[in-house]
Amino acid sequence: MKTTEAPGTRDRLIGAMFDSLQRKGLHGVGLSEILHDAQAPKGVMYHHFPGGKADLAVAAIEAGAAQIKASLLQVIEAHADPADALKIWWGHAHKRLERSGFERGCPLAAISLESTPDDIALRDALAQAFGAFRELVADLLAGAGIGAKRSTQLAALIVSAYEGSLIQARVAGSAKPVNDTVEMLLGLLRIELANAKESRA
Repeated sequence: MKTTEAPGTRDRLIGAMFDSLQRKGLHGVGLSEILHDAQAPKGVMYHHFPGGKADLAVAAIEAGAAQIKASLLQVIEAHADPADALKIWWGHAHKRLERSGFERGCPLAAISLESTPDDIALRDALAQAFGAFRELVADLLAGAGIGAKRSTQLAALIVSAYEGSLIQARVAGSAKPVNDTVEMLLGLLRIELANAKESRA
């Protein structure tokens, strides 16, 4: 008698990969560990992800990026001031890192550092994720009156600082790199917002 696959196996595989990427990075992830954590047989994994670990990693990147974007959107909708919204978004990431004992950083950064030019699908997924974050932040700043070009440049700076500060905090086992970056960057952002407001007056 043929048995049917339990619902949610694909999501469990993606979740297990996402968790492993946060803790160990791309090359530290073992397939047997992922299958064990997801409680899934190897055959089922290849049914969902014919390319194996590489396909699963792409799916985990896409899922992780969607979570981060949703978190940022939620904060933006709840806070009218862009600087306040970004501070809270950054704070959420900082708290997650602290709660994990500085073990679970941003999986996108970890994979980016380990990827090679041959990892075309991985890099494409990463580029789309980072691009979506930059676009979301740029739209937030443009909505506050900052010019389009300036908003795009500031968004690139903010996303780069976000990723870089989390990497440094994880390595240091300390929140100081995040706190220092947030304090300085938000100070600069508030000046930009004030200038934009003044120019509209």
